[in-house]
Amino acid sequence: FNLSFCFSVFYSLGSSPLQFWSTHIQNGYVKRVVDEDVKSIVMEIMGSNVSTTYITGPRDPKMSFGIKLPFLVLLIKNLHKYFTFEVKILDDQRFMRRFRVSNFQSKTSVKPFCTAMPMGMSPGWNQIHFNLADFTRRAYGTNYMETVRLQIHANVRIRRIYFTDRLYSEEDLPNEFRLVSKPAEKKKHRDYTIPAARPPSPAKSAATTERLGSPTGEPSVAEPSEVPTEMDIEKYY
Repeated sequence: FNLSFCFSVFYSLGSSPLQFWSTHIQNGYVKRVVDEDVKSIVMEIMGSNVSTTYITGPRDPKMSFGIKLPFLVLLIKNLHKYFTFEVKILDDQRFMRRFRVSNFQSKTSVKPFCTAMPMGMSPGWNQIHFNLADFTRRAYGTNYMETVRLQIHANVRIRRIYFTDRLYSEEDLPNEFRLVSKPAEKKKHRDYTIPAARPPSPAKSAATTERLGSPTGEPSVAEPSEVPTEMDIEKYY
């Protein structure tokens, strides 16, 4: 699904959600299940070892997504098990860089071609925003050009994975790009703040904070003192 500001690479409700992905399964499984919280079909990736059960795209290892939109958004469910995903990007120095994100690593580690960082997830469904341009600039001092590949490992449930040109409030997104459909009238949400991960030694964080209960729903710039070392997450349940 492609809008001028959104490009979807995975949708669990599609007729062939893994059409552009290959699966690698050892002591685990990748299958669609009905999630009791969102009352919908989602993709579940489970394995006894996170490194041996995963999906990767594009399907052809010689191909590239070639997506220039800088914000990666994942609608995923916390299964309270080890989970990791990896993004491979190309920067303006023509170097391939990898960002490896997991919920079991405690510290950020930057190496010449791979940055590993921790991610905090709330219980239930989460919306993770990953500012690829910002992380590339702060980790390597280079400019993000495009996303080459994605790899999603066990253990997780996935609703959708897409890219955008910037952060959007729920009201600005098409209904199919939201974690759930528009809430019923008079349904209230508690306030949640989106924390953000920080590769080492940024001069000033470009992370954003959004509150679900705010009148405008617009993101605002977060001060460095407000930013813990975790990935951008938005809690829905």
